[in-house]
Amino acid sequence: MGREALCTARVGQETAEATALLESTAIVLRGALRRRWAVAALQKLRLDGEALCFDADGEAVALELGAKEGERWLKKLQTPPPTLAARLGVSAANPALLIGPTVGTLDPALAEALSQGLTGNVKTARMLVAVISKPGELERMAEFHATMICKTVWVVHAKGPGAFPSEAEVRTAMRGWGYVDNKSSVVSDALTATRYVRR
Repeated sequence: MGREALCTARVGQETAEATALLESTAIVLRGALRRRWAVAALQKLRLDGEALCFDADGEAVALELGAKEGERWLKKLQTPPPTLAARLGVSAANPALLIGPTVGTLDPALAEALSQGLTGNVKTARMLVAVISKPGELERMAEFHATMICKTVWVVHAKGPGAFPSEAEVRTAMRGWGYVDNKSSVVSDALTATRYVRR
């Protein structure tokens, strides 16, 4: 969601100046009052004058954001996040062809996202979704994608410091083959996806 504001924060019996951050899954307070509340756990979410108010972890919270900024935060908090399928752009009208995984089963979150928009027809696929678990698979994916009409490929691979191939290795290889990366998305706790478009 990505909003940040300096504000007076009241949390239970405490009041202090703080920096409030609205992240995709949490509200974070930094400064004299330090807290982190999961968005899914917020209760009684409302505006009271210029304060965004809610209950969380047994505490009443009021963030003095100002009327306009408070409205923006409230709207973002009340808008459900897009599904993984929506973030990937996969649907029955915009189907994807899947290659991989070569090891294990397909990640449940990715399987659900692709469930309504998967095709086995190379000619009707609007994008390629490639699950990569070894560096050699990346080159084979690029060779396969070169035979397709669609120019878009989502490269899905492990994330984190021990990921192999790493995000940097994937990006370097894809750019070397003439692709431009223009979007990324978390798939699950274990996987990330980056969208590349062939020039």
